[in-house]
Amino acid sequence: MSAAAPRSALPGFGLTMGLTLMWLSLMILIPLAGLFVKTAELSLDQFIDIITSRRTLHALKISFGLSLAAAVVNLFAGLIIVWALVRYRFPGRRIFDAIVDIPFALPTAVAGIALTSLFAQKGWLGAPLAELGIKVAFTPLGIFLAMIFIGIPFVVRTVQPVLIDLDAELEEAAACLGASRWQTLTRVIIPSLTPAILTGFALAFARAVGEYGSVIFIAGNLPNVSEIAPLLIVIRLSEFRYADATAIAVIMLIVSFLIIFLLNRLQNWAQARALTAG
Repeated sequence: MSAAAPRSALPGFGLTMGLTLMWLSLMILIPLAGLFVKTAELSLDQFIDIITSRRTLHALKISFGLSLAAAVVNLFAGLIIVWALVRYRFPGRRIFDAIVDIPFALPTAVAGIALTSLFAQKGWLGAPLAELGIKVAFTPLGIFLAMIFIGIPFVVRTVQPVLIDLDAELEEAAACLGASRWQTLTRVIIPSLTPAILTGFALAFARAVGEYGSVIFIAGNLPNVSEIAPLLIVIRLSEFRYADATAIAVIMLIVSFLIIFLLNRLQNWAQARALTAG
């Protein structure tokens, strides 16, 4: 007589899957479906006119273009910060490690006011930049810097634990086999960190696209100049043009989902490649 299979301490597949679907439906799928239902009030021609208007296209370009650019900057800057915090011991390291989390805890409005004061034409950094002919506050450049500010912790905190767990003996073995520092970096370290890097990049991008509070203070919010898509949605709501607002929101949702989905596929590919190489 065969022994009874050990009983799992966790609920079975049916219960967990049911709870998962219920939670996702209530908190995510149903609210998002409401966007499409509201947009259905518009005819196809009206929908196309809204999303192809000059103001809407420029706002979407500002939001997605600067979000991608900020995520790229955060990717490289985050990797440098992670490397310094993990691989080196220096005075004040714990303080710098804690400073990384400030954008997480800081209210977005406070971050926006601080950045605006700092980069205003009479601010500590804005004044010397203005003498060089560089205007930051109330321009797309200010939006870009705000997106970098709020996105950097996502890269750092995603990659940091993976780098901590990465065995330093792998680097020593590569060096013993004659690999240069560049070869060790590109063939040993980066491949191991790639899934975490892509995750951090995706999170930083997603946060920047949806950011509102810290951006509107430094953006200037000029139509066709420095107006972001989330602000345009709020403006349409204040004008009681709810269908217009949901149409813009639907486009943002679709584009964001496609980009995140692509990054997720790249992450899965990188994980499979790492397992194969291992």
